[in-house]
Amino acid sequence: MKRFAVLLYGTTSYAIFFATFLYAIGFLANAVVPKTIDSGAPGSVLGALAVNFALLGVFALQHSVMARIDFKRWWTRYVPQPVERSTYVLASSLAMILLFAAWQPLPGVIFSVEHPIARDLITGLFCTGVLLVLYSTFLIDHFDLFGLRQSWLYFRGTEYSDKNFVTPSLYKYVRHPLYVGWFITFWATPDMTWGHLLMAIGTTSYILVAIVFEERDLLRQLGSDYRQWRETTPMFFPSLRGKRSQPEREVAA
Repeated sequence: MKRFAVLLYGTTSYAIFFATFLYAIGFLANAVVPKTIDSGAPGSVLGALAVNFALLGVFALQHSVMARIDFKRWWTRYVPQPVERSTYVLASSLAMILLFAAWQPLPGVIFSVEHPIARDLITGLFCTGVLLVLYSTFLIDHFDLFGLRQSWLYFRGTEYSDKNFVTPSLYKYVRHPLYVGWFITFWATPDMTWGHLLMAIGTTSYILVAIVFEERDLLRQLGSDYRQWRETTPMFFPSLRGKRSQPEREVAA
């Protein structure tokens, strides 16, 4: 019964995450979903800024603090290892849901692309960013990253083991293709409002700061192999000079 409960918890957490991810696409694209980044009646600009900064802060703190090695060591004294990752994923999803529900629109359009072909190209770039995010998660084991592998192995009575240290596909050329996908997703819009700009700047700033802590943790975990790979692999943009492939495994912040 306990094993089934763990599997059910992991599956439910993943389902909530994936629904939240799909909602995020519509939220940023101002399409399909009932509440988007620009929907709603604008109120006080200062009030909207205060609320939105607080929402971004809650997400950044939860998403980054719970991913740190020291927090995990403390956290797993109380949360069983098979559901630790699923709990992190669930908490991240709830933080995103709160952001979607409470986000305040900011009036004013910075630019709006009118030409139909140009709009389609920008929308296509946005979709490319979304697909790059998903593709990158599968390169580093999508189901391990979001906790399903842990709960499934526990359900089967199999001991969990870390994934092998490798550099598949895009990870041979850049260290963070996942974050490149997020950058594209946040910034590629044919209609840039002040609210969208705030979201893009806030999330980009968070990612750039979080990478410092993430890479520090990976260096502690993986040692010289990671150091060598980091020194020879660009962070976001492939090198035109080429490089020697080094083994690596990325853990999202």
